[in-house]
Amino acid sequence: MSNRKVEIRSRIMRSVRSTNTGPERRVREILSGMGYRYRLHCPSLPGKPDVSISSIRKVIFVHGCFWHQHPRCSKGRRPKSNLRYWSPKLRRNVKRDRNSVRLLKRMGWDVLIVWQCELKKSDRLHAKLQKFLNRKALSKRRAANSASA
Repeated sequence: MSNRKVEIRSRIMRSVRSTNTGPERRVREILSGMGYRYRLHCPSLPGKPDVSISSIRKVIFVHGCFWHQHPRCSKGRRPKSNLRYWSPKLRRNVKRDRNSVRLLKRMGWDVLIVWQCELKKSDRLHAKLQKFLNRKALSKRRAANSASA
């Protein structure tokens, strides 16, 4: 690979942010439009979810397809070069994600993962978020009604 290509790739990789990414901002915009209030990157929760709504015990992770290895997406493929670096790094990301979701569920949180590729279809994403957020709200109401009965 030429030095020019290496420089360009390095510049692109340096520009990738870990928080407040475009996909995260898009999900937050939809949530705000739906009237939800949320907390960002809560450090007391495993994996520091991108969005947490404590009133209904919901967390949302917004994953980049490449970095978190989306299994059903062409962007989730591992690179063909420098495998000694990329393979362990990406495997650790996936393992960390699985562990965070497991711990959150054990703590009683409901977890949703939104993949970067899902942002292309805004109406589908809105429906997915609405279904996820309403599902627990209904369960919470049923539990409250059962307790008061």
